[in-house]
Amino acid sequence: MLCYEMLLQCTRNRQTQTDTLMPYFSVDKLPYLPDSCGYFECVRDMPFPIWLDSGRPKSHHGRYDIISAQPSCRLETMGELTTICEAEQRQSHRGNPFDWVSSRLPPSSSQPPKDLPFCGGAMGYFGYDLGRHLETIPSLAQQDINLPDMHVGIYDWAIVQDHQQQQAWLICQPACSASLRADIQKRCRQAEKDNHYYRVNSFKINDFKGLIDVDSYRDSIEKIHRYIAAGDCYQVNFTQRFSADFEGDSYGAYKHLRSILPSPFSAYIGLEKSAILSFSPERFIQVSGRHVETKPIKGTLPRDDNPYKDQLNAETLLASSKDRAENLMIVDLLRNDLSKNCELGSVRVPSLFALESFPNVHHLVSTVTGTLNEHSSPIQLLKDSFPGGSITGAPKLRAMEIIEELEVARRSVYCGSIGYISANGNMDTNIAIRTLVNETGKMHCWGGGGIVADSEVESEYEESLAKIRILMEGLRQ
Repeated sequence: MLCYEMLLQCTRNRQTQTDTLMPYFSVDKLPYLPDSCGYFECVRDMPFPIWLDSGRPKSHHGRYDIISAQPSCRLETMGELTTICEAEQRQSHRGNPFDWVSSRLPPSSSQPPKDLPFCGGAMGYFGYDLGRHLETIPSLAQQDINLPDMHVGIYDWAIVQDHQQQQAWLICQPACSASLRADIQKRCRQAEKDNHYYRVNSFKINDFKGLIDVDSYRDSIEKIHRYIAAGDCYQVNFTQRFSADFEGDSYGAYKHLRSILPSPFSAYIGLEKSAILSFSPERFIQVSGRHVETKPIKGTLPRDDNPYKDQLNAETLLASSKDRAENLMIVDLLRNDLSKNCELGSVRVPSLFALESFPNVHHLVSTVTGTLNEHSSPIQLLKDSFPGGSITGAPKLRAMEIIEELEVARRSVYCGSIGYISANGNMDTNIAIRTLVNETGKMHCWGGGGIVADSEVESEYEESLAKIRILMEGLRQ
């Protein structure tokens, strides 16, 4: 009961702080920049900058870029404790981290003048290992990356670029001070004049080395096959990690990689002594109004420089019964997850096994939709669906137990989720694949895939590398 009472008190305190503020948004029109680098670079020297990046102008999949910094409140979860940092105070609490984020979201207000995706609220990452707060799984894998399981900021302002309409806005919540708003406006004017407002330092990186060797990988796949044959599971998403010594500017690395792997659900998050660089092609959960959408990826073949071979790979993937079955398993899992918070009978699959092609790979992507019920909320939906089924396997809990047994180290941010939960009820999150973590002089990168009964070790190993080879080799070029 103590945790629940503290949660209620936190909610009351937040409401008291905002009751005296004027209940409207400030929305200022900004010049549209085809590349949002200019806007991000003008604010990235502020504390805890974040850029939810659609990959434009090179990518044509995404639409919005959302940029902010200097959150009014931060929530960090390490193990059992969630620490709330607000107004130079730090308080640590037990309880579910998703509930603490919910307690700190700004109160809902009237919609801003434009139909914008984000108008202030929570942005950050929910690491894969946050699932330990939702399911009871053993602690076997080593935790050798010293990052919080969750790092979420409450941001009172944001720069939003709409690449479809070619418009941009600075949006400020009532809680955003006049001085902070003026400072950001000044920075934005500078960004319009000079796209190199913030000098990007160089970086140096050594070769990536795997945490396990090929023989260890083969042993793990054979164990998964035995679990499947015994009826424990249908599919397990097995991953391996690669690490390299890194020096210099992590944003420089991000800016370089986004030029060769533009992805619709990318993100750069600057932390105190580390950074997250994500180039994800996969949406986890989007909520727009009450419309819910998830787009799981299962099924991959590499691109080829030869147009004929590349087309053949795409056609082979579309016709692959193994990859279609793998995709369908996760679609069924996600239909069940969404149904926990969607109206009865509203969950649909409008698109199954669609081909989407990126610079490095072809993917099979399905779409599952639903209607959020009136008694739920976006963050409740996120909590009840976390972690995403496409990076666990099916059934989810047993797959997570097998992952914990076979993967040498914890996944950290990888295979978690990065995104936003807006004060106007919107939410969009990715599956944090194609994601790197820069921490304590190291750059970490993961690759994996879903293992089913007819998976072949050699092809699965090559697929895991094909997904991230462009990242590892791109940094070394």
